[in-house]
Amino acid sequence: MQSAKQKLSDMASTAKERMVICEARAAEKAEQAMARTKEEEEIAHQRRKAKEAEAKMDMHMAKAAHAEEKLMAKQSHYHVSHGHVTHHTPVQAPASVMEHGYRQNPPGVTPVPPAAYPPPTGPHHHHHPYGNV
Repeated sequence: MQSAKQKLSDMASTAKERMVICEARAAEKAEQAMARTKEEEEIAHQRRKAKEAEAKMDMHMAKAAHAEEKLMAKQSHYHVSHGHVTHHTPVQAPASVMEHGYRQNPPGVTPVPPAAYPPPTGPHHHHHPYGNV
């Protein structure tokens, strides 16, 4: 179920990226048509390149958030059952992902990265096949 959800979310992110790139190309053509000098044409071209790069970065960040959501759902039973205290904090999405309408991040994820990960606390119950090594 989570794999299918992740694939659909990734496809939506990719479609959004392609739409932004198409809009950037159309804007570049309009700016170049109105440009009077070679410098203005170059500025329009560089703006398109910047918009494309930002769209690609946003798509990759959204895909990372989708993968994290899948992982959190897959491992949620490890952190909830048996009264264990969770040691792990989720990776936080940068503000650009939240600002561009992706809003596909798992509940509790904020657009501000953490200052530092806290050190693990409490007993660690890691099972090793050869006993406590």
